[in-house]
Amino acid sequence: MNFINLLGFSAACLTTIAFLPQMLRTWKTRSAKDVSLSMLITFLSGIFLWFLYGILRQDIIIVIANLVTLILNFAILGMKLKYK
Repeated sequence: MNFINLLGFSAACLTTIAFLPQMLRTWKTRSAKDVSLSMLITFLSGIFLWFLYGILRQDIIIVIANLVTLILNFAILGMKLKYK
C-alpha cells in the first residue's frame, strides 16, 4: 500500500467510525433529541453521492467507507424518527 492509499484509508476509517459513538449513544439512551434532522438528511445525501462517486471511480476505499457511514447514519436517522 503506497502513502496516498494509506492516507485515504486512514481518513476513511476515521471519518467512518466518527459516527459510531453517536449511534451507540442514541441507541443506549433511546433519545435523539439533540441530533439535527436536517443535518442528518443533508449528510446522508452527501455520503450517498460520495458512495456513487466511489463506485464510478471503482475506488473500493471510498465505496466501503461511505457504505459503512451510510449504514451508521441511516441507523441514527431511524432512531431519530423512532425516538422523537
